[in-house]
Amino acid sequence: MSVILAPSLLAADFSCLDRQIAMAERAGAQWLHLDIMDFHFVPNLTFGAGVVRSLRPLSKMVFDAHFMVEQPEKYIESFQKAGADYFTFHLEAAADPSALIDRVKEAGMKCGISVKPKTDVKALAPYLDRLDLVLVMSVEPGFGGQSFMEHTLEKSAWLAEEKAKNGYSYLIEMDGGINRKTAAKAVSGGVEVLVAGTAVFGAENIEEEVRYYTGLSIDR
Repeated sequence: MSVILAPSLLAADFSCLDRQIAMAERAGAQWLHLDIMDFHFVPNLTFGAGVVRSLRPLSKMVFDAHFMVEQPEKYIESFQKAGADYFTFHLEAAADPSALIDRVKEAGMKCGISVKPKTDVKALAPYLDRLDLVLVMSVEPGFGGQSFMEHTLEKSAWLAEEKAKNGYSYLIEMDGGINRKTAAKAVSGGVEVLVAGTAVFGAENIEEEVRYYTGLSIDR
């Protein structure tokens, strides 16, 4: 099984998004990671459903939307209509995670939950059997270009053990500080989907960088 690469749109050059997305997809990137921030849950503001809607016709990649927002339930309808395939919300922002999972799935999207570096990943245990994705943040959410937090590998390892032990079907994703040095550690720690922003879109050769990550193998 090969690693799934989800280049983060946040690190792309917004003056030529179409060209950079096309380069990443042509080189083999399977997903496109969409960081949605509201300046409340995290101290940054990014883009909304309108940008996603405009990009959807340009790519066949899976649109992997990560909501770093308060009240994520308010975004379900607009992003489903915009073409998001995965809807991942933060456990820390959800008043009723179980009900939110139901709503996302009823809207026709796959559902994920993310946890911050300081959140105990075992708090996800009641929901794992219903999730399509678990996103482990390996930096504090809000800004790209941060350094990888090694202790978060314990979370992905635990998730991999739970998945194998119980036959769960979720994918394990990691976001934050992913580069050529840390990617192999993440994959060894159970990660199946790598979110790489600056490492991909900030590279001199985007296509070469994409091919490096998608060439990594998951041996388990």
